[in-house]
Amino acid sequence: MKLRCLLVDDEPPALEVLKSYIDMIDGLEVVGTCPNAVQAFGVLQEKAVDLLFLDIKMPRLLGTDFLRSLSHPPKVIFTTAYREYALDGFDLDAVDYLLKPIPFERFLKAVSKVMRVDNRLSEPTISLPEPKTSAPEQSAFLYFRVDRKMVKVFTRDILYIESLKDYVKIITTVARPLVVKQTISSLEEMLPESAFLRIHRSYMVAIEKIQAYTPNHVDIGGQELPIGRLYQKEVGRALKMEV
Repeated sequence: MKLRCLLVDDEPPALEVLKSYIDMIDGLEVVGTCPNAVQAFGVLQEKAVDLLFLDIKMPRLLGTDFLRSLSHPPKVIFTTAYREYALDGFDLDAVDYLLKPIPFERFLKAVSKVMRVDNRLSEPTISLPEPKTSAPEQSAFLYFRVDRKMVKVFTRDILYIESLKDYVKIITTVARPLVVKQTISSLEEMLPESAFLRIHRSYMVAIEKIQAYTPNHVDIGGQELPIGRLYQKEVGRALKMEV
């Protein structure tokens, strides 16, 4: 028996991301999508919902205020681009809090929490639309908000990432650089540490894309990037070089 999911978000690209993720989980199904909390209230009166994916900052009514108005709410996973709302989310007994752009691995972790406390299901089973024989990380991807769109970026295509204070520039092999409002530290948490290496407070690189290196810099994508003094030992261990 599947968990019936209602998705509430005022941004259509964000809804599409969640729908694509849910389609890969055998134990989940989408019973509705809503652009705001007011419409979601109507759906909850008509349909049985087990799990609510709820954006927080929406027009007319915040997701947190909407949840407080429900006398018998379903399980809730908050989704938002604003980290400062996390405390409110957990105060309302949300199962989890997902920060946009949402990596599939982080989504899967949140769903696993729901399934562990639900009597009908145990761990989620993933059904990929097109099974592949390559390593899982080869098909891994993230969505990033760029010019009001959620842009898919495959991790295998990333060359390196440059920090621009509250933004990052993502350099890939297949498209123009993407500038995204996100910190390099938060992105470092999303990417597999086996494939990406922080070499400087301002740079993170794809290990397999490194063309050459010295104790002080790496060559990647035709660029020479510095290795920060505080990162030299870690980089040396990862690349098995003397520093």
